[in-house]
Order: sequence, then C-alpha cells, then structure tokens
Amino acid sequence: MNRILVLNCGSSSIKYHLFDKDFHSLLFGIVERIGEDAMLVHHKGKKTLEKKVDVKNHKQAIALMLEFLRDPTWGAIKRVNEISVVGHRVVHGGQLSKTGLVSGAVIGYLKSFEMLAPLHNPHNITGIIESKKAMPRVPQVMVFDTAFHQTMPRKAYMYGLPYNFFDKYAVRKYGFHGTSHKYVAMRAARILGKRKPNLITCHLGAGSSLTAVKEGRSVDTSMGMTPLEGVMMGTRTGDMDPAVVQYLVKNYGFDLDDLFQTMNQKSGLLGISGVSKDVRIIEGKAKKGDEKCRLALEMFCYRVAKYIGSYAVALGKVDAIIFTAGIGENSASLRREICAYLKIIGVRLDQKKNQNVNGKERDISAKGSKTRVLVIPTNEELMIAREAAAVVEGL
Repeated sequence: MNRILVLNCGSSSIKYHLFDKDFHSLLFGIVERIGEDAMLVHHKGKKTLEKKVDVKNHKQAIALMLEFLRDPTWGAIKRVNEISVVGHRVVHGGQLSKTGLVSGAVIGYLKSFEMLAPLHNPHNITGIIESKKAMPRVPQVMVFDTAFHQTMPRKAYMYGLPYNFFDKYAVRKYGFHGTSHKYVAMRAARILGKRKPNLITCHLGAGSSLTAVKEGRSVDTSMGMTPLEGVMMGTRTGDMDPAVVQYLVKNYGFDLDDLFQTMNQKSGLLGISGVSKDVRIIEGKAKKGDEKCRLALEMFCYRVAKYIGSYAVALGKVDAIIFTAGIGENSASLRREICAYLKIIGVRLDQKKNQNVNGKERDISAKGSKTRVLVIPTNEELMIAREAAAVVEGL
C-alpha cells in the first residue's frame, strides 16, 4: 500500500483527499462550481491555494486534481501509479452491504435506483466512471453510506406497507451517513473505554441523521428509503404526513416532481426561516428578533431531541450521545437546546465545556450525568480510505 485517494463527487464539485499508507493526511481539496466560475481550493500542510480554473465537467476536474497531486510544490506523488487505490463515497448502495471493487454489474445496479438519491448517486457514479478512465490501472473501490445500516433488524427497516412492496420493489428503510456514524461510534468506544457501547450518534449538518448503535451495530436510523425521511434538515422537510403530497397535488394543482424538489431543496431550515439553510446565519437573525428564524431552530432542536428519546427506548440503556458534523460539532447553542429536552434520560451538560469544544474531541457532560455527551469531529474520508485499503489488501 502506497497512496490512498478518496473522492467524493457531487453535482458540481469533487472533493479529494490523499493519504499515505499509514493513513496520515498528505493533502486535500475541492474543485467546486464545475461548469461555471469553477474554483480550486487545495490544501497541503499549512499552505492553501485558491484559484479560478477553467473546468467544464467532472472529467476535466479529475484531470486537474491529478495534475495538482503530481505538482512539485503542491502534490505528493510523481506518477499516478503511486496511488494504490481510489475510494469513492457512494450515498445509496441499496441492499449492498459491503464495500467492494467497481464493476459494470454494480454500476448498473446503482443506476437502477438513482432516483432514490437524486442529489448524490448520479454524480457519485459519474465521478467513478471518469476516475476509472483517468486511472485505468488503479483499483477503484465503492464505499456506501448505507452499508453500516444493513445490520438493522426487520422491525426497524420495514415500512407498514403490504409485504410484497418490500419483496417486489425493495421498499424499505436504508439509512445514510453510515460512514460518519461508524467512525464516531468507533471513536466513542475508545473514549469511553468500552468495546461495544450503546450510543446515539447525531450527524447534524446540512443533511442530518441519527443512529441507534447497539454494541457497535446500527439497529435503527432516522433517514429512510431516501435521505428525505427523519429530522428536519437544511433544505429537507424530514418526517411529514405523506397525504400532504396528495392533498396539494389534487386540490391545488401542484406538480409532483416540483413538489418533491421543494421538499428536498427548499424546505427545512431554509423553508421555515426564509433566510438560509446555514445555522450560523439563522442564529444571528434569531438573536435580532426574527421569529421565523427562532421557530426554525426550535423545530430542529425539538425533532432531534424526539429522535434521541425514541432511540433511548430502542437501546434500553444509553452510554453516550454523540454530536458530529457541521452543526453538531460547531453549534454550542443548538447542543444546549437539544440536551435541555433530555433530562428524562439523565443528560446533564457542562455549559463551560460545551462552549469550549474548538474542533476537538470533547466530553461535555456535567459531573454526575447518567448519560455521557460527546462531541466528536467526523472524518468520513479517513474511514473511506481505511475501508478501500482493506478491500485491496484482501485481494
């Protein structure tokens, strides 16, 4: 094993991270706004390069990335064949439970349900195809966001529809953010000094999901067949009565596709606040008296706390609650508001510790708290690198 490259391809961006054989970060960056006013932001050590680039598609973005990986100043390799494996994040893996090598059959399977993760899977697949073309001799490995949740029991992943909907159409809960939930669960076990703790992991960001982790395994998670189910998010509705869709389509002439676009991209914190999906902006407006911004934050915290409560029931005993991702790691005020609901499960927060996380792994519980509360910065790229390397080493 020499160098491990991790790629996360979105609709208009490619994030990349290069690791050495011991999983130390060598460099990372992003090519964003592909197709219009593209920008490269590249980090190596303490140095950062930002520059506008002429990149019209993912193929050109990958070529530019490889150019910078080989650059004498900004890179860390001389030749592409120094890369031992490329690990690709894939949001929806369907019923695939294991990380594995890219193949035509798997790509075909993923394409068959692109509509279930329309903001992610088509672009993940494009990135994989272009990466394989650019590096034909380098093994390419797919790491699925859904894989960690394949341990859920049927009582958790089945919907209350006729059973043949599952048998015939594979309609079920799949869950997402699995790589993040798995990483922070592993870190929490180390921090707690317990090999298989019971945890509630809260990945709170633009997309948010919670997972009940029982003895190291996912037993329930908030996102469903698609990332739309669960808590309210940056632009997604989260849980709602599906009859609302029928009501709006039949009585007010809403277009079904437009309505689902609204539910995915124009709702949640953005839809309620009317200002932004960014919690920092919403908090600033709320402090100045904006009632819709205040409501958006109240709704978010209440819904997260409700899920935590329900997962306490699912687990029976909770060793710790974990906050991670953009909101979970950085918003002390939202952590405080969420935990204020959780006295029923013995949560007591140390307010001083909560205010001084500073991007580090922290135990923010107060002395005597029956349930520990941890903040653990997620590292999905490292997790993907480790899983991709394990596949190649196992060949």
